[in-house]
Amino acid sequence: MDKNDYYGGESSSLNLIQLWKRFRGNDKPPEELGTSKEYNVDMIPKFAMTNGTLVRVLIHTDVTKYLNFKAVDGSFVYNKGKIYKVPATDVEALKSPLMGLFEKRRARKFFLYVQDFEETDPKTHEGMDLNKITAKGFIAKYELEDDTIDFIGHALALCTDDNYLNQPALDFVKRVKLYAESLARFQAGSPYIYPMYGLGELPQAFARLSAVYGGTYMLNKPQCKVEFDDSGKVVGVTSEGETAKCKKVVCDPSYLPDKVQKVGKVARAICIMSHPIPNTNDSHSAQVILPQKQLGRKSDMYLFCCSYSHNVAPKGKYIAFVSTEAETDDPEKELKPGVDILGAVDEIFYETLDRFVPSDDSAADNCFISKSYDSTTHFESTVMDVLDMYSKITGKVVDLSVDLSAASATAEE
Repeated sequence: MDKNDYYGGESSSLNLIQLWKRFRGNDKPPEELGTSKEYNVDMIPKFAMTNGTLVRVLIHTDVTKYLNFKAVDGSFVYNKGKIYKVPATDVEALKSPLMGLFEKRRARKFFLYVQDFEETDPKTHEGMDLNKITAKGFIAKYELEDDTIDFIGHALALCTDDNYLNQPALDFVKRVKLYAESLARFQAGSPYIYPMYGLGELPQAFARLSAVYGGTYMLNKPQCKVEFDDSGKVVGVTSEGETAKCKKVVCDPSYLPDKVQKVGKVARAICIMSHPIPNTNDSHSAQVILPQKQLGRKSDMYLFCCSYSHNVAPKGKYIAFVSTEAETDDPEKELKPGVDILGAVDEIFYETLDRFVPSDDSAADNCFISKSYDSTTHFESTVMDVLDMYSKITGKVVDLSVDLSAASATAEE
């Protein structure tokens, strides 16, 4: 059951008329932007890592047959006021203008270790126990400079802040390895893929699969009220005088506001442009990560761009997003460093969304509430939440050791 008249809830993709209604209160977008239906503007923009957990889930569930993916052109990082391609292998490290000559050699050794590392093969560990040594201690062995650590931690390992430095190094090394392996997968300029026609395709693909197994989808069901028995356990959901009975409810925080707590907020700018993000090699789709230190902030900022090459806008139009964990109440001022990088924009919309996590005991009330979407422009954190919920609901762990080549056919142009 969905209170909205479109799939995907908060993370839907809107056409131009829906976008104008949501942000401007009318449905008259300017004619020069082109036809409304040619736009699919994600409300929560995210890319999928080609070897990442989401792709494994999509293959595991066989939902890939309803989706077409295309590789994302570029992955970049902001450093000292400039944008650079993210180096992810020993070869790229030697070419990267991000580092000086001696730093390149040190970085190359680091990347070679990560590429050769196999968790089950102690010979590849070089005598280090990555469960005991911290990421900071591990990186120190390579004597890397702070700027290098910054882009590896934030643009490759995709850590959202610097807390990872004090955690065991194993997770950090696995994250960098995932990035490098994902990059090698399609030989594109980034490790990411993104569905044709935008992320609104994901919930629709699952709806199709659900129908195959006898599932029922109900859109446009206003005021979904969750009903409980005397012991506090869920018994059903009521909308328009009808109650669907159930033993368990799975929902996002907006359906059970008294069983969640606010933990932060995300500030986001949505921009329609007539050009790609400057200094990204004319990439039609790209991610740029602005590490927190580069901006003097507590959290990273993300730029995300897609365009007509993924069928989310008419020819010649680009959709760019700037997002971050909000630290003030002024999204325009806060997102300015990212928006400035974009250059001229045709239209811009600002939005701040509260971030919630469940505060209930799901074992006691049988309600399973997802966390709100964070500011990252990739699915790694969201999909971990989904898998955690799956285990709580079913008592099982999903085996995601799937054949990744099953997705390759759909991901190529």
